[in-house]
Amino acid sequence: MTLTWTTLPFDLLSVPQLYALLQLRSEVFVVEQTCAFQDIDGQDQAATHLLGYTETGELAAYARLFGAGISYPEASIGRVVVSPKFRRYGLGRELLHQSIGAVEQLFGPQPIQIGAQLYLQAFYESFGFLQIGEGYLEDGIPHIHMVRA
Repeated sequence: MTLTWTTLPFDLLSVPQLYALLQLRSEVFVVEQTCAFQDIDGQDQAATHLLGYTETGELAAYARLFGAGISYPEASIGRVVVSPKFRRYGLGRELLHQSIGAVEQLFGPQPIQIGAQLYLQAFYESFGFLQIGEGYLEDGIPHIHMVRA
């Protein structure tokens, strides 16, 4: 499956694009993961949004990207999500590859920090991320901080 990728700052997102990304985040992070949390956290306005669309225009993959000093001292990637409808096509790997490339294009080559769900540690390590510090619970889900130098 081939996706078409686009990166947009918050103020250039169309209403349908914003609706689709919020719907996808809610579907996975709130409903699928049964986690009541404040997804709309006031950081979307400072993010660059990476959206991956199918040939039919459906949002299949999404992440938000930040420059250094917004979420963490380093640049960062967050809200990494692939639609349940489009899993098992390797889109998670493609999404992370696109995210790292977009961060480097937008902000220059530099370390990238993430707050990763613990069960995805090996996945992120395969992209060069290493755990820093101790694990922690975020909204009842085990997480770890990771940095890619």
